[in-house]
Amino acid sequence: MTGVSAAAPARPAVTTAVLIALGVVYLVWGSTYFAIKVAIGSIPPLGMLAVRFLVAGALLYGVLRWRGLPAPTRQQWGWSAVIGTLLLGGGTGFVTLAERDASSSVAALMIAVSPLFAALFASLWGEKTSRREWLGIGVGLLGIVLLNLGELRATPTAAVLLILAPICWTFGSQWSRHLTLPAGMMNSAAQMLTGGAVLTVLSLVFREPWGTPTAASVWALAYLIVFGGVLAYSAYTYLVAHARPALATSYAYVNPVVAILLGVFVGGEQVGPLGWVALGVIVAGVVLVAWPGERR
Repeated sequence: MTGVSAAAPARPAVTTAVLIALGVVYLVWGSTYFAIKVAIGSIPPLGMLAVRFLVAGALLYGVLRWRGLPAPTRQQWGWSAVIGTLLLGGGTGFVTLAERDASSSVAALMIAVSPLFAALFASLWGEKTSRREWLGIGVGLLGIVLLNLGELRATPTAAVLLILAPICWTFGSQWSRHLTLPAGMMNSAAQMLTGGAVLTVLSLVFREPWGTPTAASVWALAYLIVFGGVLAYSAYTYLVAHARPALATSYAYVNPVVAILLGVFVGGEQVGPLGWVALGVIVAGVVLVAWPGERR
């Protein structure tokens, strides 16, 4: 574990690269809730995730090694396995299992507490969240509640899984900032490979039944591998290392917006006046979190 100075770390600036990474995570991960729902329609959830991350990790690892990047050390592989298990096995895994009994919009709603957990866990390592960021977190949560008011549909088991998911994800994300992990995109590749291996073991332990997947599930899995895995997960690991915790997890507010828009324009769903008001509130919360201000 790397050392942490006694003084609180300086708050990273919002650079162009950070904004691009945010855009990728906002849009792509917002669509993956729907893609996961389609994929597990005919593919077992843990097995689907294992294939998703093993293939995505192998593709990314192969490209990086071909470009001459060094392989992770034994210590880096070990810590990558720990973080990969927390983020992909606990975070994404619990969400995927929950979506068997909950709608994708409800899943996105529950994950919206991620910035709150991120701010709380960051305090364990001396990082502070400003009053304006706390206000933005509160406003964003209010928007999520308005967006889903009267439309919550989830079993008690799914609700518990959707609470555990952001706890695993945000704790792993904040812990990873203080561990010896591979640099750059090799960090993403190592976490996906090790996390995918853990998910493979879990799928075998629980003896998930495999049948013949539908074309829709196969296409959804391919989308999750390329966009949700290689592209968006790499963008997120960059954010964890270069952005404030509240900003890095602000995708949790935007993801439900993307999910709703997909439902309207792809699935033919209807959004009432309260829904559009909620979207505006969510955007306001993100602006409060992302807007540069005094470093305190």
